Amino acid sequence: MSDQDATPENRLRKELPAEVPAEIPAIPAIPAQPGGSEEAAAPELTGRQRLMKGLWPPRVSRAQLIVALLLFGLGFGLAVQVASNSDSGNALRGARQEDLVRILDELDDRSQRLEDEKAGLEKQRDELENSSDQAEEARRQTVEKERQLGILAGTVAAEGPGITMTIEDTKGTVESDMLLDAIQELRAAGAEAIQVNGVRVVAGTYLSDSGEGVSVDGNKINGPFRFKVIGKPQDLEPALNIPGGVVQTLEKEQATVTVERSSKIVVDALRAAKQPDYARSSSQ
Repeated sequence: MSDQDATPENRLRKELPAEVPAEIPAIPAIPAQPGGSEEAAAPELTGRQRLMKGLWPPRVSRAQLIVALLLFGLGFGLAVQVASNSDSGNALRGARQEDLVRILDELDDRSQRLEDEKAGLEKQRDELENSSDQAEEARRQTVEKERQLGILAGTVAAEGPGITMTIEDTKGTVESDMLLDAIQELRAAGAEAIQVNGVRVVAGTYLSDSGEGVSVDGNKINGPFRFKVIGKPQDLEPALNIPGGVVQTLEKEQATVTVERSSKIVVDALRAAKQPDYARSSSQ
């Protein structure tokens, strides 16, 4: 190199070492501020995201859970009650006017019988309390009660107003359960004494099929089946003729049923008093 080229700039380049690639200094991490949170560095959430974050997962306390369960149980009970009331209402809504009138009459009659029984018991109590000879009054009431219980137990004969029901079974289709339904319906209508073909019906009476006939308390009877029933005729006859009741059921089995009212029915079939094997009086 000539002296001309040895300018100050050239001389400076010769004195510098070979060029070294410059290193990009690393940006130091910003230290976390004391007491700060990491959420400050997180990206800002939108309004919908904040709402969803507040609603899910749900935060339910124990008290809130108990209240929710109680409200659910109360609502379920109310729904069941409304449904049951609706079902009963629909059943009556579909009934005919004659059936509704009969049902109301039967309810009135049963209420009246209960009121009469209550009045009779209160009268007996008053007579015992006010009688000058309480011992004689007690004996009189005991005799009357014995007579009443004898009628119910079938140990004494009875007479009074009632009905006679005759079932002609020419096809042999009448079975014991049909006769039992008739007895139950008569009892529910207020029958006080019942006799079927010479057999007294009492509280422990049972019926069963026996060949071509029916057995009542072990006594075989054949058709026609004749019921003698003491009670209020105005209650007994309609109870047998209700739609879908005893008469219609028997007529569907091709049996012929006739019901006659009478001012005097005699029930004279008797049952021997039976000593119970296990039951004993609990009165001291």
